[in-house]
Amino acid sequence: MGNKIMSMMKKDSKDGSKSKRMNRSQRKLLADEEMLHRRALSMAIHQTQLSQRFDGSMSRRVGSTSTRKQRTLSDPFSNGKQVPDFSSESLTVKKFVLVHGEGFGAWCWYKIVASLEESGLSPITVDLTGSGFNMTDTNTVSTLEEYSKPLIEYLKNLPEEEKVILVGHSTGGASISYALEQFPEKISKAIFVCATMVSDGQRPFDVFSEELGSAERFMKESQFLIYGNGKDEPPTGFMFEKQHMKGLYFNQSPNKDIALAMMSMRPVPLGPMMEKVTLTAERYGKGRRFYVQTLEDLALSPDVQEKLVRENSPEGVYKIKGSDHSPFFSKPQSLHKILLEIAQIP
Repeated sequence: MGNKIMSMMKKDSKDGSKSKRMNRSQRKLLADEEMLHRRALSMAIHQTQLSQRFDGSMSRRVGSTSTRKQRTLSDPFSNGKQVPDFSSESLTVKKFVLVHGEGFGAWCWYKIVASLEESGLSPITVDLTGSGFNMTDTNTVSTLEEYSKPLIEYLKNLPEEEKVILVGHSTGGASISYALEQFPEKISKAIFVCATMVSDGQRPFDVFSEELGSAERFMKESQFLIYGNGKDEPPTGFMFEKQHMKGLYFNQSPNKDIALAMMSMRPVPLGPMMEKVTLTAERYGKGRRFYVQTLEDLALSPDVQEKLVRENSPEGVYKIKGSDHSPFFSKPQSLHKILLEIAQIP
């Protein structure tokens, strides 16, 4: 009996030590995440100060199908463990270029940047024209070429032999499609994260027509339009109200990330959204494309994402359970794992 009690006491002691270790580990993860969030928030505040200080003339970049593969993930790495059996040394392409969607900026990738760097990779973020720290007046951005210029300039200046993996979120899908048409030889893979994977002759806005209505109706009736050149001229941009943004983009995201987004989101230039994109089989068609579906998305519904996949036949399809339209906030660990898996595909 005494031996049994002593054995139980030892077991309890071991369990207690294990619990303390787990608690320390969890506290460290929370502290790390809090530090990252503070940095992102600091960037957002700085961005707000810049936008108040300058009138828009300053331009600045922050950059540094049936046979297809399908995977469904929840958020298996929320315990902070590294992806098993991953070694960046085995990769020939280690550089990820992260391209934000409408209204967002490079700031939205802060969790993904940190996790990719911890995996030994080189993430680069860009602010598209009129977004994030790029202080171009969004009302002056009328074409997809203008909007995507920071991304195109970055790719243009890459060493001849260097390739990158492009990652585009939401309407950032149109920008990486445009880049794939311009520089197919410099892009190893293109990853569309709940993004506008458009076909030749399609407008990025058309992908959102289920939620926002037809482009023609939106241009005439939407209460979110911005008339940068006066009411008598065509609208130049749009921006949803905060409550509308929360419901569309962040229905599964942490409150502190929603607060960051509410400080940082900027108006969306309308021209690039309404432009019909020209894509050719000889250039864009030869690119290796992958799609990441978000299954709790209210901005681009799972049904619409499935339709995009059926119509455009990417090489691989991945699904994230429990993610809203902003998986870099709501399910960053799952998104991180998917990016690593795609990077490892020969």
